Formats: sequence, C-alpha cells, structure tokens
Amino acid sequence: MRVLTVHNYYQQPGGEEQIFATESALLESHGHEVFRYTVNNDEITSTNPLVLAKNTFWNSKVYDEMRSLIREKKPQVAHFHNTFPLISPSAYYAAKDEGVAVVQTLHNYRLLCPNALFFREGRVCEDCLGKVPLPAIVHACYRGSRSASAMTAAMTSFHSVLGTWTKAVDVFIVYSQFAMDKFIQGGIPADKLAFKTNFLHPAPSPDQGDGGYGLFVGRLSVEKGLGIMLDAWRQLGGRIPLKILGDGPMSGLVTAAAREMPEIEWLGRRPFEEVYDIVGKAAFLVFPSEWYETFGRVAIEAFAKGTPVVASNIGAIAELIEHGHNGMLFRPSDPTDLADKIKWLLEHPQELKQMRSTARSEFEAKYTAEDNYKRLIEIYQGVL
Repeated sequence: MRVLTVHNYYQQPGGEEQIFATESALLESHGHEVFRYTVNNDEITSTNPLVLAKNTFWNSKVYDEMRSLIREKKPQVAHFHNTFPLISPSAYYAAKDEGVAVVQTLHNYRLLCPNALFFREGRVCEDCLGKVPLPAIVHACYRGSRSASAMTAAMTSFHSVLGTWTKAVDVFIVYSQFAMDKFIQGGIPADKLAFKTNFLHPAPSPDQGDGGYGLFVGRLSVEKGLGIMLDAWRQLGGRIPLKILGDGPMSGLVTAAAREMPEIEWLGRRPFEEVYDIVGKAAFLVFPSEWYETFGRVAIEAFAKGTPVVASNIGAIAELIEHGHNGMLFRPSDPTDLADKIKWLLEHPQELKQMRSTARSEFEAKYTAEDNYKRLIEIYQGVL
C-alpha cells in the first residue's frame, strides 16, 4: 500500500510528533511505501497575521502542493495527524479531489473546542461542546487572545457548516471510548469514528523499578495537573523523591518547588532512550492531568517498562488504569487523595511489586505495534 502521512509540527514537540514518526515507521517496516508531507509552526513568526488567518481557513499553496504530490506518488490513503493552523482543511479536499481516501487521527478536541483541551481557568469546560464556540472568544481561550480565539472558532464553525468533517474526511481515528463519546456529542457521526489504541514501536524491555522515586513525564502546563502533584508532595513530607521530566510554561513553578522541597528533582528534557531508563527505574509514574486526555501515551510507556501508574480518574486515562492492578486512580484535582494513594503504595510493597508484572502484561495484551498495525490496516481497507 502507498500511504501519504501528513502533519503540522508544533513549535514545542510532544506526543503527536512521536506518534506521527512511529506510525509512519511501522508502516514502512511492513513494506508499505510512506510519503510524508509536513510543515512546522515555526513559520508562524514570519507570517503576516492576515495571511495566517486566511491560511488557517484554506491554504491554497498547500492545496496545490498536496495535489501535485499525490499525482506524483499516487498514494491510496492520506493519513492526517494535525492540520492546524498552517496545513488547513484544504489538504483534505486536495486528497479527495485526487480520489485518495482521507483518514484523520484526532489527537485533541480542536474540532469541538478552540483551545483543543476542554479546559479553561483551571477547570474542565464544555461551554462550546456542540454549539457555536462564542464562549471561547469571550474568554480568549486560544493563546489568551480574543482575536486568535475568534479565528480558530470561525475556522471550525466554517468547516462544520461546509460539511468538511463529514464530506472531506472518510474516517476519524480516536484512541478511547471517552473521546469517541465526546466527538459524537459534538456532532461527528458515529459511523465516521474508528477506535484504535496507541502503541510503542519498538517496545522497550521491562525494568525492575529499583530507583525508589515517583516520576512525572510530560509538558509542564496547568492542565497536566502539576500544581496538584506538587501539593500532594508537600503532604507526603519527603517520604519519597519525585523526578520531573519535561518542559513548558510552568517550569518556574517546578523550579520553585524543587528549591522548597529537596526531594523534588527537575530533569528538564532528556533523550528518548534516557527517558525510558528513568521511567523503568521509577517506583511508579504520576499522571495527574486535570483535562480530558484523549489517551495518555506516557502511561503505556510506563506499562511497557513495568511501571505502575497513579492517575487522575478523568477522561481517557481512566480507561487505561485498572485500580489496584496496573496502578491507582485518585479523585481529579484532589492532592490529598493523590497523597493517600501514594502512601498506600509505599505501605504495600508486595502489591506494588505485583502491579509491575500486571502493568507489563497489560502492555503486551493491548499496546504492541503488531496489534495496532493490524487495526490500522483494517481502518485503511475500510475506507478504500
């Protein structure tokens, strides 16, 4: 099969970039021809704001480039990961006009919520779900700017009215039942949605978890629950060290917390191989998100290394955790409950050890590359 994979890179790389790379590599490892079309949001700084606004709705240059590339490479499927803001939905129409099937993975809630998170002012917010997203403009939900929020809201509304999500996309891939329900609630037809879990490729080997520390891995931002986790560590009173991997807008808060509590160590960004090593040696991974995660890739990275996950009981991450078996669930936004769950783990070392074995078994049963490859090909064949 010949597959065109398409991605608009973010200025700060994250999970979507990893998925785009690993899924493309997985297809190639099975003998498929993969052609990549990418742009990078670094271009935004040198783009006239009016041109950027226009291109967010419809990028004529991308439309022409896509049609030309499709005519040259003749893919059967165009698989999109992110089109916002530089690629734009014009790329869907370019593929359709060339007779190519269109698949879009939904990594976030951009089609339903201008800031893509269903999160505002430190809490879950569904004010725009299934409606014209005027509240997002009022509250400047996208990048703290009413004009940027208006542009994003207008783009999604325009393409909803145009029927882009139903006419120009053959199938949307979602990673959880929770996300699927939200998209149906927001007006995406159920028969346009296909479920597929995430995966790791190649899969790392499990570890022994002898490092004696808790671990957070991810973007340092408010929706990720950094403040909740740091408050929990204050309540733990130095009972276990905490390592924090990642970077982001809350790095200042993490730095201050590390000065206040010597058991906290901020490691910043590290190479991928080093991250796996740190995850594998952790006693457990903390996943304190306060927003509706669409999946939680770092959780299956932990499972692959045999590391249990202590996660907030919210969104898709709650579907991954079987409480007391491969990890623990705590009440969202409740640092005391998070601290209590960690205390329980520290007081029950045999149960924690058993969770390590269960976590790895969970990974092998659900999140291997081979199983995901079969499901991905099923989805492709279903739209051809």
